[in-house]
Order: sequence, then C-alpha cells, then structure tokens
Amino acid sequence: MNLATWVERNGRRLRDRPALAVGEEVHGTWEVTAARVAALAGGLRDRFGLVPGDRVAIVMANRPEYLEAQFAAWHAGLVAVPVNARLHREEVAYVLEHSGTAAVVTDDEHADLVGPLVDRLDGLRAVVVAPGPEWDGLAASTPIALSDRGSDDAAWLFYTSGTTGRPKGATLTHGNLLMASLSYFADIGPVGDRDSVLHAAPLSHGSGLYGLPHVAKGAVSVFPSSGALDGAELAALVRRWPGLSFFAAPIMVKRLAADPALAGADLSGLKTVIYGGAPMYLADLEEALATFGPRLAQIYGQGETPMTITALSLADHAETDHPRWRERMQGVGFPRTDVEVRVADADDRPLPPGEAGEVLVRGPVVMAGYWDQEEESAETLRGGWLHTGDVGSLDDDGYLTLHDRSKDLIISGGMNIYPREVEEALMTHPGVQAVAVVGRPDPEWGESVVAFVVLGGDGSGPSAEDLDRTCLERIARFKRPKQYHLVEALPTNNYGKVLKRELRTWLEEGRVPDQR
Repeated sequence: MNLATWVERNGRRLRDRPALAVGEEVHGTWEVTAARVAALAGGLRDRFGLVPGDRVAIVMANRPEYLEAQFAAWHAGLVAVPVNARLHREEVAYVLEHSGTAAVVTDDEHADLVGPLVDRLDGLRAVVVAPGPEWDGLAASTPIALSDRGSDDAAWLFYTSGTTGRPKGATLTHGNLLMASLSYFADIGPVGDRDSVLHAAPLSHGSGLYGLPHVAKGAVSVFPSSGALDGAELAALVRRWPGLSFFAAPIMVKRLAADPALAGADLSGLKTVIYGGAPMYLADLEEALATFGPRLAQIYGQGETPMTITALSLADHAETDHPRWRERMQGVGFPRTDVEVRVADADDRPLPPGEAGEVLVRGPVVMAGYWDQEEESAETLRGGWLHTGDVGSLDDDGYLTLHDRSKDLIISGGMNIYPREVEEALMTHPGVQAVAVVGRPDPEWGESVVAFVVLGGDGSGPSAEDLDRTCLERIARFKRPKQYHLVEALPTNNYGKVLKRELRTWLEEGRVPDQR
C-alpha cells in the first residue's frame, strides 16, 4: 500500500474540509491538497527524471509545503529523506550523499545551506525552494496516477546518529509506517476527520511520524504561525482547532505547563499531548498533568522502530490511585500492540522481571535495515530482534523502565547527540591530544554536553572559545559542548579504553581535576 493513498482518498471524501492550516487560517482543503500532491509528483518525476525508488530529501522548517513534498514523493513512488533542518551543512551533505538523494526540497531559510551542494554532490540533480516560483511551477505540472508501492518498499529514510559518529539511515517501509499509524489508534487514541494535529516539533522526527495517523483519518495538520509555540498561541489554536493533539519533547511540555497564559485557559479542545524522546522528571510530569489534565501520553521508541516500542497511555497517566503509579510514571510504559519486547542478557537470552539487560524488539513495525549498511543491519537485527542498545528492565506487570539510553547517548532538549561525533570534531583541532564527551543532568534540557579535553604540547591552548569555533565549523550548534574541562589525562582501563563512567562520577561529585 502506498501511504499517499490517504491524501487521494481524503481529496474525494473530504473535498472542502481543511487539510493544512497555518495558525488559525486554512492553507488548503483536502481537494486542493490532493490535486497539488498529484501534480507535484508529476513535476518531480518529469522535471528531474526521477523514477520510483529515487530519493527526495526535505530540508526545511515546519510548514505546509513540507507535507506536500513528502506525500508528493510517495505519490510518485519516491523515497522521502526528511533531514533535521538544524544540522550543520557537512552533516546534511553526508546524509544527502549517503542516501543518494537526487533532489532536495528546501525553504528560503535553508536554501543557502543546501543550494551549494548541487555542485558538490555527484548524484544531486536539483534543489527546489518551497514556497517559490519553481515549487509553484512543479505544482502546475500534469498530475500523475498514484504509483503502485508494496508494503516492503522503502518510504522514509530516518537518519539517526550512530555510535560510529556517522548517521545511519533506518529504512522505514510503507508497511512499517502503516503499522505505526495503526498502532497509534490502538495505543494512543482514535482520530477522526474533525480532529487536528499541531506540528510544533520537527516533522523530520516524532511530529512527522505522529502526523501520519492524522492524515490517514483526514484530520487537519496545523502549523503554528509563530514557529515557536507558547501558551497563548496554544490556547488560541485549541479554540480554533478542537480535537487538537501534538507531539513534544519533555522540555517543551515543561515550558508550556509553566506558561502563565495557560493558567485557567479553556483547554477543553485539547485532545492529547504526546511526549517522548527524553526523560520526563516526575515533578515536571505532575505539573504538566495539573495544567493539561488527563491528556498526556508517553512513548518510547527509536527511528529503527518508528516511535513504537512502549507507551504510557492516557489511562496510565490518569490512574493516580494505582499503588505503583509514581514508579510507572518514571518508566516508559507497556509494550505497544505491534511489537514484542524482551530484556535480554549479552547472549540474547531473556531475563526475568526485575533484571536489567538490553531491550530487544520484534514486530512488523521494525525497520527493514540500515540503508546501504548491510553489516550494521545484520548486527542490529540479529536473531530477528532489533537490538536497541538501551538497558532496561521489565516489572511483573510487563512495564519497562530504562536505566540507560544507549551507553553514551546524550539527549538534550529532545535531540539525540552521540559523543563520538562531537569528539571527532574536537580532535580536528591541532592543539587537542585527546577528548571524551559525556552528558550531565540538566534541569532544563534533560542533559547537557560536557567535554573533557587533554591538550597537546605544553598545554597552553586552545581556549574554550577556540574549541567552540572548531565544533561550529563541523557540527550543529545544539551538539556543541556547554562546558569544557581541560584535564591532564583521561581515566582509562587496562586496555586503554576511556572510562566515561568515571568522568560522570567526577561531575556528580564535583571533583574534576582541571588542568590550571
């Protein structure tokens, strides 16, 4: 099944109903949106000589054209490559090159970042700015019929940072995304054509995935006109678009819950606040429940199994009289309908309740594999189970608690940061002899990035400002360390492996041996 079928159906059944909105204004009805998607699909195929299976990347902020581009790619039988628009140019270039992207749809804000890559990457044929004259020209193309796609055909390459420092493209098929959408109805809640979904978080991640079941049912996709949602805007949008749901990182939920504009606001039109991607502290959760009421649902997942491993449902959040409610709220919930979840030892043998091990996942929502990385795919999917790299334990009722994300993963503001890529950037500075990066708890961001740096030579330089500049030349701003510790040596074991647990202990105990 081709997921773009949903748009085509809605264009016939819900002709005059809103499909896309910016703020409180309708951007396009379903009839108009379906027609534009079919025409854009024809334009992408004809103008750039694309054929089914070719990749089209989307590098842009949240806006209606984003969804037009995504569903046009699928309508044409192409593979969408949604790229985190906050990445550094070199990171974007790697994703485009590795995926073999043939065309990119971007916006004015990111055109200068993406445009020059056409002359640099051999396979990249075109960069189209949307909205704009060329996008409008594509939308005026002759519409084409919906391409025939099977459940095993690639639909979305979800690039997620890897422990090697290079992103890996989780290949999500039409079948994977269909199953993830059906799982939303089973575990989060039903969706109707009078509902709405607000895209306040990036469409390249959770918001895009959780927008799919809403498109499937004909709900309107709403984009905040501010680009930075606050309490007053949310209250206004809830009044304008009842049945509104949205996905957010815990930091966004925390900020909204504390926004005075929501104190006493009528939130009866708010349906579900789905949060995930980072830990939610219990105190913050209780404040959010006080503000939003019993409308919160938590999800735990990865790009490799699109946001569907476990969930804390609306009912779980509301059951405050359960004797283990507080314990459950500090976990990540019960296995989703579409997966099997087990906790296993180093030999992949299941462990009993209460014992910690690696979280393994199996089911029709699990990715087909990593794009063009057969060895990594075989290792991650060995034995027919997705090896998440996360350490957790199940209780007697089957609820999962995570003890670590992956060994070194840092989650800051809901964004995944792998230390290796930060370390590699810092090691390009000639004055750096060795470096190790870890996360430290941060009350606002969840975690912040901290770098321990051993200087070469006489240890007289570089400064923290120099190290910052080195990072910003190579990686996204949100990945750079918030703090640098200059140390004489890094703690290692007998095999020379850096003991990052010791570094975290230094931070926890306030005994970092800074070099002076």
